[in-house]
Amino acid sequence: MAVLCTTKTIRFCCEDETRIGLKTITGRKITASGIKPVGVNQWQFKATYLYGIIEPLTGESFFWEFSHLNTDCFQIFLNLVSQHFADSVLIIQLDNGAFHKAKRLQIPDNIILLFQPAHSPELNPIEQVWQYIKRRLRWLLPKNIDDLRIALYAEIGKLTKTIIASITGRQYILSALSVAGF
Repeated sequence: MAVLCTTKTIRFCCEDETRIGLKTITGRKITASGIKPVGVNQWQFKATYLYGIIEPLTGESFFWEFSHLNTDCFQIFLNLVSQHFADSVLIIQLDNGAFHKAKRLQIPDNIILLFQPAHSPELNPIEQVWQYIKRRLRWLLPKNIDDLRIALYAEIGKLTKTIIASITGRQYILSALSVAGF
């Protein structure tokens, strides 16, 4: 058993990935009473993957786009996160994806992975960030993946620390962090 002795700031964060593609994200539409809503959509299956990490306590975040969902991309993402938060030790909650546990994965020294129970995405607050972003991309009909990226980056750019903290700052997490001295 190792003891964590550090003068660095210790942060609790949540990590996940999501696929965003050219297939139209549908949702509710407001219409007059008795009128069936109609929405134009497309069925193109080109997609990109967004990896993200958020800190529920402060709303701090870091997002990066990758072409694939695999160990190699996750390794690069961990290295980027480690560099971005070089002054901190990160305890990162994440799911049990096979690429999160690959034997060849090299976890940076300032990162500790905390795996949530299997089949429980509702425990990871970053899932609500993905829903928030995707709600804002509903009914969008980008012509190509570059147009989708422009819209996606615009929505990510609108995510302030306050917005992220309000989406992800669940009371049970904040209470636990308070008791733990965060």
